[in-house]
Amino acid sequence: MSAGEEVIGVAPVAAPAPKPVRLSPLVATLLTAAGLLALWLAASSFGWVSPVFLPHPAKVLAAVGRLVGAGYVDGTLFEHAAASLGRVFSALAFSILVAVPVGLAIATSPVGRGILDPLVEFIRPLPPLAYLPLIIIWFGIGEGSKVLVIALAMLAPIAISTAAGVRSASESQVNAARSFGAGRLAVLLHVQLPSAIPSILTGIRIALGAGWSTLVAAELVAASRGLGFMIQSAAQFLVTDIVIVGIFVISALAFAFEALLRLVERLFVRWSGHH
Repeated sequence: MSAGEEVIGVAPVAAPAPKPVRLSPLVATLLTAAGLLALWLAASSFGWVSPVFLPHPAKVLAAVGRLVGAGYVDGTLFEHAAASLGRVFSALAFSILVAVPVGLAIATSPVGRGILDPLVEFIRPLPPLAYLPLIIIWFGIGEGSKVLVIALAMLAPIAISTAAGVRSASESQVNAARSFGAGRLAVLLHVQLPSAIPSILTGIRIALGAGWSTLVAAELVAASRGLGFMIQSAAQFLVTDIVIVGIFVISALAFAFEALLRLVERLFVRWSGHH
């Protein structure tokens, strides 16, 4: 090699960057639950929090066994859960029967929108405890009052979602149906209402969340059974393990029915694109 020649070196090939580790949603959920459980165990084991306010997880598990067997305040865990489920789903059925026609009227009729939309918007932001005394005065302290309090909390989400779903029907679909001679009712039943089904299901999911959160307030009204009643009775005497069990059961039931509604949407409303 002569002195005038340049030496051309070959640059080393860089190693590929390692791919970032991606956690699936299920793994992330399990890790979060495990972390919270470990924090709970540490707080109760090392006395960071008084056991009156945060009992040990083992004590909560023992409370589950007592609730299933002997029960608490004249009812087992299953009897309390059945009473609450009956109230929530009676309220849901009533809300669907009322709110879906209300949403259809708001979306398709200027007169319906003028009459019903202000009423829905009036009810929507009200907390249940605000109108609970009025419900008791008007309807007494029977089972109907409890169902009505929950139903009022559920009504607005379903009505608003129904109206939004009906409005989401494309003009091309509506015009195509009209070109084949479909009248206003036929367009509503065969074009607009099917288009609204995904939104209605979303509204039902939101409404169920509102219903479960209203359950404790509804069972303030002279209830003798129910998860909310059980939680309130235990809280009065600082039976915190029973309170925690009641909270977990309500959360588990709400999560199960949320998952069921999502499955229904995936199986029967595939055109919605919600997967």
